[in-house]
Amino acid sequence: MKDTSAVLAFDMGASSGRALIGEIIPQEQGEPGLLKITEIHRFPNVPVQIGNHLHWNIASLFQEVKHGIKKAFQSGYRPESYGMDTWGVDFGLIDRNGELAGIPYHYRDNQTAGMVEETCAQVGRQRLFEESGLEFMPFNTIYQLNAMVKANSPLLEIADKLLLTPDLMHYFLTGQQVCEFTMATTTQLYHVRDRKWNVPLMEELGLRPSMFLDPVDPGTVIGVLREEVCRELNVPAIRGIAVASHDTESAVVAVPAESETFAYLVCGTWSLLGTELKDPLIHPDVLDLEFSNEGGAYGTFQLLKNIMGLWILQECKRQWDAEGEVYSFAELVELAQASAAFRAFIDPDDLRFMNPPDMTASILEYCRETGQSEPGSKGEIVRCILESLALRYREVMERMEQLTGQTYAGLHMVGGGIQNELLCRFTANALGRTVWAGPVEASAIGNMVVQFIANGVIRDRKEGMELVKRSFPISAYEPESRQEWDAAYERYREIAGRMRLKHP
Repeated sequence: MKDTSAVLAFDMGASSGRALIGEIIPQEQGEPGLLKITEIHRFPNVPVQIGNHLHWNIASLFQEVKHGIKKAFQSGYRPESYGMDTWGVDFGLIDRNGELAGIPYHYRDNQTAGMVEETCAQVGRQRLFEESGLEFMPFNTIYQLNAMVKANSPLLEIADKLLLTPDLMHYFLTGQQVCEFTMATTTQLYHVRDRKWNVPLMEELGLRPSMFLDPVDPGTVIGVLREEVCRELNVPAIRGIAVASHDTESAVVAVPAESETFAYLVCGTWSLLGTELKDPLIHPDVLDLEFSNEGGAYGTFQLLKNIMGLWILQECKRQWDAEGEVYSFAELVELAQASAAFRAFIDPDDLRFMNPPDMTASILEYCRETGQSEPGSKGEIVRCILESLALRYREVMERMEQLTGQTYAGLHMVGGGIQNELLCRFTANALGRTVWAGPVEASAIGNMVVQFIANGVIRDRKEGMELVKRSFPISAYEPESRQEWDAAYERYREIAGRMRLKHP
């Protein structure tokens, strides 16, 4: 390991983004270094409704990225490189003159309504799963593009290249067009068995395969900052590195597991519960249980399940704030803790919670439809959300064990959601197993680890994992009240199962 080294990580989620400096700080002689992370810039990520469509404010996001680079150097840091991780599936289109064509759509835009069914009818559900390995999520890139084809979008006619969100940011910064592997596998247009783009599928859907660049592996050096960017920001031309740029995969790099076989939950706006495998698991049961195979770093695949996550709570808070009843998340958790247990449950993955105009009303509607007592206070609503998430985690983890034939001793929870200690405790109780929570900044840390490996500062992922373990605290939550939670789980499964049969 080299002496003190620094990198710049951009971690952009669906609601906010951050720029963080990662430094490996030498310790006393003979002691291994520690990773120190410092947030230098934070910015909101607010989508924009234009006419009938929801878009990302991509120009504003790029401006914030530039602010982050400038602040890093103004603060006295000298990062060797920068890396970019973001949410999956979304993209920008670049025309033949190298200009951005149109404003990128937000994955919650309603243009994809009905497109899963239409696309499956067009090419076959079984085939689509066997070739992509992905769960049929309505926002996957394939459905966004097929919606544009059906709408005769002129953007597809003038598009020369498709760049997924982190690749688009790299292009703005370096002028180099690349496609990073982990992001490519979120599109449902990547053939996971053949390990290349699914050209026949693209052609059947009326897409031009030439728009899609051959994926590069995490750790690939893309290029250096454009001369005009360096001049504008008054910074040197640092290198851009394609990290595991899907934020989930960056977070998995930072999971401080003790063994190669582990279960993890990346907890934030979305919850991603999964395990790491050497190869994708393509099996009818994976399709039936609606799991995904997403590409990971260093020759791995992630068998995982997308769960709606803390988005439901975030939307309730946003709604209450707009109504003038402003509570912090900590205050809402306190209200939940003081409320009665197991009053009502929801299935977090019911599609009514995807992007409703009124999240609170949708929760109450679900409870009425299932014959449950409606939560009456804010504390009861928050408790309903958190208990339901924990029970959903148990359901998904049991299904994952069924698919892999593995039994997991506990669950590693990482990401910003673990700051909600009540959710961590509920999850341990629901699972009846230990939950290890930490680190919070998992996506940014994984981003940094890949950069350090690419820069030759640390040798490999194993050394990176050891660096994470000794640098960040891990909290252990042991299960309590097992009988009560087991009974609640049976109630939850009956309620959710009945609704899934009613609304398949």
